[in-house]
Amino acid sequence: MTTEPGAVAPTPNDVDADADADGATRGLIARLRDDLAAARFTVASLEGLWGADAASALHRGERVPARRVLDARRAAHGASADLATLAELFVLGLPVPAADVAHALPALGIDGAVLLGLLGHDVGHGLGESLRAMLDLRPYAFSDALGSAEWWILSDLGELALGHALGERHVLGVGGASTTLSGLMLPTPARRVLDLGTGCGIQAMHASRLAQHVVATDISTRALEIARLNMMLNDIGGVEFRLGSLFEPVEGERFDRILSNPPFVITPRGGDVPEYDYRDGGMVGDALVEAVIRGVADHLEPGGIAQLLGNWEYRGRREALDRVRAWVTGLDHWVVEREVQHVTVYAETWIRDGGTRHGTPEFDRLYDAWLDDFAARGVHQVGFGYVLLRRADDSGRRPRLARLERLHGPLGDNGSGLGGHLAECLAAHDRQASLDDAELASAHLVVAGDVTEERHYWPGDEDPTAMLLRQGGGFGRAITLDTGLAALVGACDGVLSVGAIVAALAHLLEVDESALSAELLPAVRTLIDDGMLHFAESDLGPE
Repeated sequence: MTTEPGAVAPTPNDVDADADADGATRGLIARLRDDLAAARFTVASLEGLWGADAASALHRGERVPARRVLDARRAAHGASADLATLAELFVLGLPVPAADVAHALPALGIDGAVLLGLLGHDVGHGLGESLRAMLDLRPYAFSDALGSAEWWILSDLGELALGHALGERHVLGVGGASTTLSGLMLPTPARRVLDLGTGCGIQAMHASRLAQHVVATDISTRALEIARLNMMLNDIGGVEFRLGSLFEPVEGERFDRILSNPPFVITPRGGDVPEYDYRDGGMVGDALVEAVIRGVADHLEPGGIAQLLGNWEYRGRREALDRVRAWVTGLDHWVVEREVQHVTVYAETWIRDGGTRHGTPEFDRLYDAWLDDFAARGVHQVGFGYVLLRRADDSGRRPRLARLERLHGPLGDNGSGLGGHLAECLAAHDRQASLDDAELASAHLVVAGDVTEERHYWPGDEDPTAMLLRQGGGFGRAITLDTGLAALVGACDGVLSVGAIVAALAHLLEVDESALSAELLPAVRTLIDDGMLHFAESDLGPE
């Protein structure tokens, strides 16, 4: 991620010209929005158009099943005909007869679509005059704390439509990492939010639902142009765009929230290896993620929170999370490693991601470059995960948060509502950590509604051989229980205080109450931090 020079300040005449051009673009975008709505160009409509099997094939990058369905419907008329035309153009990346396009985009028209850079003329496909998409355009549905909604997202054409590998300046649409970060976003209001490396603008769009003002930055002029179009297309305001590298466009500024899906992919520098704006940060190894994490502290308001995704290298015998711990110095932090890949798997994944076909000489050349790069630093694995950072508030009373953990299993409820879960866990941690053991013992707790207990027995045995507390939502944690902790959790119904439960258990088990309390209270704190035990609403103890 090398630095691009910022834009030159415009003269008054330039401002007038830019305003006129912006007004014309907004008018064309408004017409496009009307056409997309009239054709019911939605996620549900597309899935209904070609069915589950074809939709699944599209997720795998194969369009033939969907194309066959649309071919069978080509003679059909009515509302679905326009939907099929838009699906062929923008999702499948196929040329479409001009007459069909004109019918599907009556308000925008072909000339308007060409002016927007959305379509281009295409001939020689046996269809007479035809048009082809110049940008990817597809619906995107989601749910967050404010409810369910749907947008249309513009981005650069993918491999399916291009028929060849992606260009290095490619602007990616909504991918797996994008939806992961938006799902992690804390569903709490914020005054100012920074979206660092906005790409097509998807995180800024999500943030705009909770923030008064969003600043979206990127090193790519094209990315900012497409992000602006996406704001217009979905009638989203309050987002400011700035060109530049890392934190340079916001030097001296602070934010309540920082979000970043940075170009964290670890790519060899040099050796004629393609460098993609959307994924490669232009630094050696995981230095880009380190730079973002280290730079956050200077740009957060007191109590402000940053959330980002990242990769980190396992070098020699040193634990990767130990390296990450060194990066987060001075900040509250919660780092969750979700996956680890051997360098061979990692290299194969990202070489294919750029569109280089497996088994070709070029694939082998890039593979060697990747492995040489990792070997030079003694890297044998790469971790991927979530990073949450928080600056201490001015009061100095908030308890510190320091969590680095590996959670490589499946998420609870497929990860839905993870942002809300993080917010609840942060609040719960702050409350329990502010209590000494005597205050915690006086608190009343309840078991979270998504938590169940499992007991496993050898056939014929009366006593369980293993007891587990399993979380249905959140991170889907499974905690091993001993007899005392299982009994305590089972009694947490908000009626008795933690101390009263411990006293009763000590009497029942015929053990020293102080010793049992010293054993169980740390485990209780962990269960509160993990969202498996909650403070009861009726608890009038200290906050």
